[in-house]
Amino acid sequence: MRQQPLLEVNHLSLGFQEGKQIRPVLKDISFQLFKGENLAIVGESGSGKSVTALSLLRLLAEPPAIYTNGEILLRSKDEIKSLLTLTPKALQHIRGKEISMIFQEPMTSLNPVFTCGEQVAEAIRLHQNVSAKEARDLTLQWFKEVQLPRAEKLLDAYPHQISGGQKQRVMIAMAMCNHPEILIADEPTTALDVTVQKTILELMESLRQKYGTSMIFISHDLGVVKEISDRIIVMYQGEIVEEGTTDSIFSNARHPYTQGLIACRPDPGKFLRRIPTVSDFMEGRFQEGRGHFISENAHLRIARAKEKQLAQPLLKVRELNVTYEDKGLFKKSNIFKAVNHVSFDLYPGEILGLVGESGCGKTTLSRALLRLNTPATGEIIFKNKSLLDLNDKALREMRKQMQLVFQDPYSALNPRLTAGQAIREVLQVHFPSVSKTEREEQLDELFIQTGLDPAIHKSRYPHEFSGGQRQRICIARALATQPDLLICDESVSALDVSVQAQILNLLNDLKELRGFGCIFISHDLQVVRYMSDRIMVMKEGQIVESGITEEVCMHAENPYTRELLGGM
Repeated sequence: MRQQPLLEVNHLSLGFQEGKQIRPVLKDISFQLFKGENLAIVGESGSGKSVTALSLLRLLAEPPAIYTNGEILLRSKDEIKSLLTLTPKALQHIRGKEISMIFQEPMTSLNPVFTCGEQVAEAIRLHQNVSAKEARDLTLQWFKEVQLPRAEKLLDAYPHQISGGQKQRVMIAMAMCNHPEILIADEPTTALDVTVQKTILELMESLRQKYGTSMIFISHDLGVVKEISDRIIVMYQGEIVEEGTTDSIFSNARHPYTQGLIACRPDPGKFLRRIPTVSDFMEGRFQEGRGHFISENAHLRIARAKEKQLAQPLLKVRELNVTYEDKGLFKKSNIFKAVNHVSFDLYPGEILGLVGESGCGKTTLSRALLRLNTPATGEIIFKNKSLLDLNDKALREMRKQMQLVFQDPYSALNPRLTAGQAIREVLQVHFPSVSKTEREEQLDELFIQTGLDPAIHKSRYPHEFSGGQRQRICIARALATQPDLLICDESVSALDVSVQAQILNLLNDLKELRGFGCIFISHDLQVVRYMSDRIMVMKEGQIVESGITEEVCMHAENPYTRELLGGM
């Protein structure tokens, strides 16, 4: 006898009301979830993944959300419940008890004015008839279950006092503490380091196996779900375009969109000159072994990297130290070394990868190189000039030759300036003698080089662009000063894998066109391996291993590097 599904979604359609119109978001989707199964829903931002997840718990405001068709059925204790027809009070008994959810961003999901322990205990007391003390004891048990260090102390810690990985463990404890039958995990590892991501995935899988929980795992990254899911649903523009077992999807994906999602993540040891994008598959441009999609072997990459080191270094860093003093009113101040005796060279036209977990000192180092923070000791020689010896005026003049692309393009752009104004301002400040006509020509050229249409995009504000388009604007702004050094600080980590591929291709194209040297910072060693000629691995403020990228990746000597490679 065939197993009955635990959850069944039948012909669900949903739209958002905009004035008198209803904009369709989910279009006649149907799927099932069985007991003990791990079902992955994958797709890019805007594909409808999160809307589907929120619909299962009726967490969307109604209106503007309007369910125009379909049903969501939950089979629980031999009873079938139609979730779309339940009252708010009945839904409250299901949320957190029968169906629970781990949200994408733990910092915004946790209440900043309550301790972590209080928030989990509240969830326990809401669904279990226990006292405050019993709830606290159960919370402590769950903190230990999710392997939180110093569990007793973290009961009384506030969200801002713990790391991103620890916050995600608190969210898992909160979601699992009432033994739900279904756990929905919405991008639970997107913002985490590779090694932290791996431990969180292993933890979730072990808890799922231990408690027999069914899981819906939502992600834009097929590489993440490959290891943990039983079945995969692929969503595109609010529709399910492909569904199958994990093995069948990866061995024989039929829809071009699925094929694009699989291919647009850099493949370790396989180096196409250009990363395929979803649009390459959707528009029939991808043919492996032809045109831009010819593979390069590791020996050629190593030889090219060595050739770049024959030139004079563009940037020399020697014994650089950046320290912070932790001052307290009633305690002795401590000196913290964020960057500890770091030395390296960067050559013209070279991409130097800097990889390590959050808190290792990558961003602090990048800001020290641009003199955005002040090193305690050491040397920074850029184009044969010591940056630490320059006065403010000379440094300001030198700065236009060194530019930074930030991690979050939305916060890096002024919301009150159009894309054209943001870049035009840079040209006006650094090239005041250029005529207005020439400036507009330079502006249009920057837009075209970064894949934007000046006629359409110059007059738009940041909120009117997608994440990938905003990052293109930030890159165009950085290139406006014609820099010799570009620092990319986690500049693709917040993007969908398909958009990430577009930005990585763009950076490679611009590097060939402009010839700048680039320091490419990321916690994702797979991306760094594809992009960089040489690599530096950073841990606790120190460079623990460095060398030509392929040589390091194939013969890593440091245990920490091998651990990072294990997360690829």
